[in-house]
Amino acid sequence: MRKYSHLLSPIMIGGQLFRNRIFNAPTGLAIEPQRYTVGYYERKAIGGAAMVCIGDGCPNEGGRARSSQIDVWDTKYRQPLADLAQSITRHGAVASMELLDAGTQSNYSHSLGFDLYGPVEGVTANGTPIKMMDEAKIEQIIEQHAKAALYCKSCGFNMVTIHGGHGWLITQFLSKENNRNDRWGGSIENRARLANAIIDRIHKYCGAKYPVEIRIVGDEVYPGGYDIEYGIEIARQLEGHADLIHVSTGSHEVPEVFTVTHPSMFLADGCNVKYAAEIKKHIKTTPIATVGALSDPDQLEEIIASGQADVVELARGLICDPDIPIKLAAGREDEVRRCMRCLFCFSHHMHASVINCAINPEIGHEYELTNNEIALPKVRKKVLVAGGGIAGMQAALEASERGHEVVLCEKSDALGGALRCEKLVPFKKNLDNYIELQKHLIEKNGKIEVRLNTEVTPELAKEIAPDVIMAALGARPVKPNVPGIDGPNVFGAEELYYHPEKAGQNVVIMGGGLVGMELAIFLSMLGRKCTVVEMLPDLNAGGNNLHALAIHGQLKKYGIHATTGTKALEITDKGLLCEYIGTTPSEKTVFDMPKIYPDAQSGTHLYEADTVVYAVGQRALTAEAVALRDSAPEFIAVGDCVVPNDIWTATRNAYYAARDIGRY
Repeated sequence: MRKYSHLLSPIMIGGQLFRNRIFNAPTGLAIEPQRYTVGYYERKAIGGAAMVCIGDGCPNEGGRARSSQIDVWDTKYRQPLADLAQSITRHGAVASMELLDAGTQSNYSHSLGFDLYGPVEGVTANGTPIKMMDEAKIEQIIEQHAKAALYCKSCGFNMVTIHGGHGWLITQFLSKENNRNDRWGGSIENRARLANAIIDRIHKYCGAKYPVEIRIVGDEVYPGGYDIEYGIEIARQLEGHADLIHVSTGSHEVPEVFTVTHPSMFLADGCNVKYAAEIKKHIKTTPIATVGALSDPDQLEEIIASGQADVVELARGLICDPDIPIKLAAGREDEVRRCMRCLFCFSHHMHASVINCAINPEIGHEYELTNNEIALPKVRKKVLVAGGGIAGMQAALEASERGHEVVLCEKSDALGGALRCEKLVPFKKNLDNYIELQKHLIEKNGKIEVRLNTEVTPELAKEIAPDVIMAALGARPVKPNVPGIDGPNVFGAEELYYHPEKAGQNVVIMGGGLVGMELAIFLSMLGRKCTVVEMLPDLNAGGNNLHALAIHGQLKKYGIHATTGTKALEITDKGLLCEYIGTTPSEKTVFDMPKIYPDAQSGTHLYEADTVVYAVGQRALTAEAVALRDSAPEFIAVGDCVVPNDIWTATRNAYYAARDIGRY
């Protein structure tokens, strides 16, 4: 039997044939700039996804949660939407538009003067009045959804996805808190009436065979929310109305479960599949889709083959590697890039309105890389890459792909760089998968000469005689100048990542950045009691505010004491002596790292510990890199030896620097 035969088998939904069971789940992206949006979604269709869903379409002017939602009710977007649909369907994928009315969460519309409406009267957390929808308003909502769907169909979309989960309008009607005493609330049948009325009206306007998918929440997974048994009842009500029931979890409006709805790296692969699988046991005629933490091809196949779901929906999985479907069909599953679930893509979008991927440098630049003629180098050159870490491996791969002769030298006995130290960390499994993938691709390339245990010196460079040196030497941990730093009970974070057994039962970590906080979580998983001490006003997740939210959940889960505004004075055999310096925390959004303890203390305090760890930053190996600049006609520095930064910066800069070689 063909490998991945279940996953790659076609499926008929409504009157539409889908070429496989891998669907692209909706991700929010504004329609402007048009070229960027087209490139982002088209790339997934080129990669073989059976369906590509455009996220965040709004069916009416009063239901917008944020300004970036696509105004599906506004006909001025007809041409851009038609172009977007065509960019998907011309590659054989089905184009779907998500329709999302935020209901009581329509904060952007409210800022423009619209009233907030919901199933029942009330007030928001900040005291804004919520009006109860009467029959006329409910009818208007149903009609607006149906007309929006018809509008999408006229633009070339083969399908629509109704967002009935995550705290938005339809969820508000489905909620147990909808205690209306008319036909729109009270019983489960009445609570589901709005969703079914919308679906039925869409079928009336667009045709009985026009596929209508609805996303629901199988289990709200927070105290006070409904459980899977209620989720089953919701699905039972929708059966026979919806053409596809898409089962998610949680709520966007409950911050502590945001990283369950969008599973963080601290959760297992496919952690939310169980909710779809349970619902599928009770639904006989309507296909079920599952979503969340999916990118492992073998797991995707097992989900379909075992009958846990009929469709797998990938959001970050297809951001990280849009080519998963065609790679599997071509027997190249060994080249699949699996999502690390670092949440960089979503967090970066929140900051910069652009979706990028930490380990795929194409993402965010799809249009120019897909639709423009990319000139090959005018001159093929000999490239010496110094350093086999994240940046060095990416630089070597891309330079070789562009036709250059590449020699990759690594000082240690293995490729992978400093991040190899996290190999034992369970929640960094997919980071290790990425490092191993890059190593595999270098080996499979067959043209890259790899020299391990080889430090690049001016003498070696003279021997190799490259046209270009790419220095990717990385950075090394800073060892703070604190009395007692050389004591037998003191370790750098890197050493404990490699050898966690060296840590005593009580550990205090100097440094509240990612390295220190993640080490504290790792050691806590192994049964150690950890304290994190940070001198600055805030703990620092490197600007990734969604990963910060996940980290905060883990700090709370394991009871990790974290204190800021705290300066290390001296290390003794008893622990770490500190002084509270009374710094003021910066302002934060709801998703930024909260303070674990306020800066209310004063004076000095001894944090008793068997082991003291330093994780206070990295020193770029800039001088070592610059020492090579006269060893070749061209010199390029990439990665952490320029400025210590994140994986995205190292990967992106190395990729594009390699693409620039040979222009002259």
